[in-house]
Parts: sequence; C-alpha cells; structure tokens
Amino acid sequence: MKRILQTLTGVCHATFLVAVLGFGVVANASEGGVPLDKAPDRLSSNASLQNGAKIFVNYCLNCHAATSMRYNRLRDIGLTDQQIKDNLILTDAKVGDLMTIAMTPKEGKAWFGKTPPDLSVEARARGTDWLYTYFRTFYKDDTSQTGWDNLVYPNVGMPHILWQLQGERAAKFEERKDPHDESKVEKVFVGFEQLTPGSMKPQEYDDNMADLVSFMSWMAEPVQLERKRLGVVVLIFLAFFTLLAWRLNKAYWKDVH
Repeated sequence: MKRILQTLTGVCHATFLVAVLGFGVVANASEGGVPLDKAPDRLSSNASLQNGAKIFVNYCLNCHAATSMRYNRLRDIGLTDQQIKDNLILTDAKVGDLMTIAMTPKEGKAWFGKTPPDLSVEARARGTDWLYTYFRTFYKDDTSQTGWDNLVYPNVGMPHILWQLQGERAAKFEERKDPHDESKVEKVFVGFEQLTPGSMKPQEYDDNMADLVSFMSWMAEPVQLERKRLGVVVLIFLAFFTLLAWRLNKAYWKDVH
C-alpha cells in the first residue's frame, strides 16, 4: 500500500511538472534570423476572430485551402449560417462544405514554383509570433520573381497579397563587419522606408494582422480555450490529489516504526 501511494504521488508530481513545462514552450526564431514580434492574443474576442475570418477568406483562401475547417464551424465565433453564407462564402460552396479552393496542387506549383500549403494548422506549425511578424515584414525586391521578399522568410515565393492594405515598402540594410571576424561582412536590417501609402494606417494594419493570426490560431484548434480551461482544472485536481495522497500516506504509517 505504501509503495502504491508513493508511486501515485510521484506520478502526480511528474505530470504536474511536465504540464507546466509544456505550457512554457514558445518559438522565437525565424528562417531569416529576424527576432519575432509577439502576436496579440485575441482568441477570446469573437469580433477579432470574425474580422480575421473576413481577411482570411478574402485574401488567403484564393490560393491556400483550409481543408480541415468547415464554414459552419464559424458558428463557434458568433456567426449565423446566413452571415457565413452572405459574407464569407465567395464561391458556390455550401455552409457545410470544407474550405477548399479551385486551384489544383499542380497549378499552384506551376504558378508559384511550389504548391501553396494548406493553412488549416499553419498557426500550430509555425507559431502565431512567426505568422504575425511574417505578414508585417514584406518589402519590395525587384530582383525576385514576384517583386517581393520577406524578412522572416527570405526568397519567399508568395507575393505580398496584402500590399494594398499596407502599401509598398522598401527594406533598408547596412553592411557591417562581423565583430568576431573582420574579413566577413554581413547585411543587417535597419528599418523600412514607406514607398507608397496603403489603405490602412500602420497601426490599423498591425491590428488587422493580429486579428488574422488569431483567427488562424483558432482555426488550427477551435477548442483550445476549452482545452486550456480543462487543463487548469486537471492541474488543480492533481495538486489536490497529491496533497490528499501524501496526507493519507502519513496517516496510514504514523504508528509504524
């Protein structure tokens, strides 16, 4: 009996530790070596998720599918079937259909050099900070095939589909010697230069990108808020059970020498 209680106590402690450490894992790197900006968390705001959904279907769903998501799942962010049909379905799809696109993988590869990825779980694969920084760091590059490049994803094959909202920008770089090896020179990003204005002001554009990223995060796991709530409940239960098991063990063996 004593060994069983000790084992249960140890399992509870280990589970608690793994869970806590798991919640602390975050991504903070990018392919381009650029520090990632922290993405605002707006998962609890239906208004933000609805705006993000609008941006997603208008700008992303033309080339990128989201085949793990059905339109009618948008009810979970406060939309009715009629609102979904009138405002978010731009094709002849039905409310219960998956978010697919007409472009085939073969066509996508021919046009962009690589098949545009499905975005159903992109937020989980890349991380919200990565996406938030990515959408905000496109710049003009006449040497690239599309005329655009990105700080987070150098030599990106995707053009800046949101350029009309953000405007056209140029990236400014400086050549600096490597402090550890003066024979090496590296290009260091020092800022953006606004070439043409967009339809949105910079802060307004950032706010809309935060909404888009929040929607993509929600789409990747629509029940994540409920999962986190249940996770807290489970951790509280495990902590209580650990205390109960320890006290029971102490009481059971108090007269044993």
